[in-house]
Amino acid sequence: MGRLYQSLKDDDIKFTSADIEKALVKKCKDAKGKENRLCYYIGATSDAATKTINEVTKPLSHHVPVEIICEKLKKKDSQICELRYDKQVDLSTVDLKKLKVKDLKKILEEWGESCKGCAEKSDFIRKINELMPKYAPNAASARTDL
Repeated sequence: MGRLYQSLKDDDIKFTSADIEKALVKKCKDAKGKENRLCYYIGATSDAATKTINEVTKPLSHHVPVEIICEKLKKKDSQICELRYDKQVDLSTVDLKKLKVKDLKKILEEWGESCKGCAEKSDFIRKINELMPKYAPNAASARTDL
């Protein structure tokens, strides 16, 4: 929720309920992962079951702190404020061989890629190393084991 509020401030959105709602719906169209989950919970996606977006936009328009908004939303849906971001992997220093396959898959998923035909851990590592210059050029240039 905090990231959402910060992105609205960064985009210089007028803090009215209608403008915030438009901006949220627009951001939620392209959202993936945890952001998409949050958008679904507040009803900003097309497939959302409930529409609690007004419970978010009105307090945001008055610059109410995100923690207070979460406390009020917990009564309606406790899942909204329980979302936690996963720890980000520093690709420039991490030893890919020491990561779990689940983490390797998550890296590829964040990039919007998949590894068809990957059966072994080494297949996933090879795929990440191939795609790293495209998705994480700074990390690829900082790596010394390539």
